[in-house]
Amino acid sequence: MRVTLLGPQRRPTLDTVAASLGLARPIATITAGWQEREPDDGALSEQLGFRDVNLSLYRRWLDVQDRNLDFAAAERQLRGVLEEVQEIYLLRLDHALQAVYAIQRRSGHDRLRADALDEALAAVRELDAAHLHRVSDVRREFYQAWQPHDRPVIAEHRSAVARLLGEAAALVVAGGHVGVLAHTLHLFDVAPPLRSPVIAWSAGAMALTDRIVLFHDRSPQGFGHPEVFGQGLGVLRSVVPLPHARARLLLDDAPRMAVFARRFAPARCVLLENGTRVDTDGDGTCPPGTRVLGGDGRVTSLEAA
Repeated sequence: MRVTLLGPQRRPTLDTVAASLGLARPIATITAGWQEREPDDGALSEQLGFRDVNLSLYRRWLDVQDRNLDFAAAERQLRGVLEEVQEIYLLRLDHALQAVYAIQRRSGHDRLRADALDEALAAVRELDAAHLHRVSDVRREFYQAWQPHDRPVIAEHRSAVARLLGEAAALVVAGGHVGVLAHTLHLFDVAPPLRSPVIAWSAGAMALTDRIVLFHDRSPQGFGHPEVFGQGLGVLRSVVPLPHARARLLLDDAPRMAVFARRFAPARCVLLENGTRVDTDGDGTCPPGTRVLGGDGRVTSLEAA
């Protein structure tokens, strides 16, 4: 499946990208990450030549909560469990990464330090993998217990979404709240009927991946560790999208960025800045010129094979 990743759309390039793909039929859009502002898609519609159809996943989710109170209550309990799982993971992650950084700063025998750093990074990777597995298990148990496909209101919305996707020439996924976006993508089973090209940016790009990674070195709450959040839609594999990378990451701190890149390897950590366009077939293969974090922590551009 063709996936096109874009930089932030504060200075839009979507119109040019859509035109380059020669899209003729209606274009499906997802703005669920905007939550209550989901319908405020006039500027997006204009970029697409007013040929768009909003899948309205957030509105559909609210409708499910209104019409199926038991399911809505179970979802609230699910969110509580997932929040606790994430908090425990972050406690363990802090200790594991502090060990990595301490070894990285340590002077002494280079080979011993390198071996210790490799082992410490391996421990972080194992923690990330175990956390992703745990989150997936919690969600799987929820879906097995509550069987969304057997609930008329959810089945109704899934059928409507599948029909709209079947009629669309492409799917455009905007940013916003990545947690809400990923949840609605899964709840309304967007992946199976999806056959057309996908264009996405910001949280929309992150929600397409097989492993959502949150990051922010400059958040209002202070310094934070990159963290695995959960599984996205899975149509984009082996890529960690980094929207607003320059504003959100300490890119000049090469040792810290080296830990980031090595921690998530072999996935490519792809910088998505203003004006960026990355075309991939979904398996992580990126074109020459794509800006990524190298294993040495420096920003580099991919060269032709």
